[in-house]
Amino acid sequence: MKLATLSPARFAALILPAALLLSAAAAQAMPRRSAVESFDRTVPLPAGGSFSISNVNGSIDIVGWDRDEVQISARKTTAGPAESLRQVTISLDLSPDSVSVSTRYPEGGGVEVNVEFHVRVPARVRLSSITTVNGSVALHDVSGEGSLATVNGNVLLSRGAGLFSARATNGNLTLELLSLDGGLTSDTASARRSSLRALSAQTINGSVVVALPAGAGAELEAHTQNGDFSSDLPLLAHTSAAGRSIRGRVGSGGPLLQLRTVNGSIRLRISQPLV
Repeated sequence: MKLATLSPARFAALILPAALLLSAAAAQAMPRRSAVESFDRTVPLPAGGSFSISNVNGSIDIVGWDRDEVQISARKTTAGPAESLRQVTISLDLSPDSVSVSTRYPEGGGVEVNVEFHVRVPARVRLSSITTVNGSVALHDVSGEGSLATVNGNVLLSRGAGLFSARATNGNLTLELLSLDGGLTSDTASARRSSLRALSAQTINGSVVVALPAGAGAELEAHTQNGDFSSDLPLLAHTSAAGRSIRGRVGSGGPLLQLRTVNGSIRLRISQPLV
C-alpha cells in the first residue's frame, strides 16, 4: 500500500497552529517576573528617641544596634505593571528625637504592591507604633518599650528588654524578654509609674508564648477561650473552674502581664540569658 505524502506547505499549515498553542501554554505556565524597587535611607536618632512605622502589605523586621541613627531599607515588589511601584510611596517624618515612617498607597486602592522593611534602630528606643496589616512584625535586640501590631501575621520579639504591647488578629505572638526593665526611665517617680504599666500580648486566632528570666516577677492575667495554659515559672495563681482564666503572681510580683487569646494556647517560659 502506498503512503500519502504531504507537501512542505501542507505540513507547515498543520504544524504551525499546534506549535502556537504549545507556545501560548508554555508562556502561561511560566511565572511572571516581579518588578522590584528599593528604598534606602539613614537618618539620625538619639538613643532613647521615638521610632514608628506603618505598613500595609508586607513584613517589618527591626534590629537594635549601637549607633544613634536609623537605617531604613525597603523592597517594593509587584507582579503587576512596573508603574504600580511608583504609585506606592514611603514617607519620612523627622524631628530631633523621633523618626516616623509610613507606606502610602493611592486613594481607591487597586494597586498590588508588597513592601518589606528591614530597619536598624538604636538599641535603646521607644517604639511608639510598629504596625502592618498583612505581614509579620519582628523585633530583635531592643531595650525600651513599644507597641507591635499586625492583623494577618505573627509578632516576634527576641532578646528584648522592657514593657511591650503585641497584638494580632490572625497570628501567633512570641515575646522573649531578658529583662522587664527597658532602661528608659531615669527618675524614681517615672520608674514607679513604669512599674504599673503592663506587658501585653493579645491575639484572636493564634498562640501566645512569653519567655521571662528565671527570677522575674509579674502580676498575671491570662485568658484563653479555646486552648490551655502552662508555666515553667514559679506561679501562685487562681484558675477558673474551666481552666481558661488565670490570675496570680509570677515570682515576687511586678508589672502587670496581660495575655489573651481566643483560639490558641498560652505558655510562660524561661528565657535563656545571653552568653
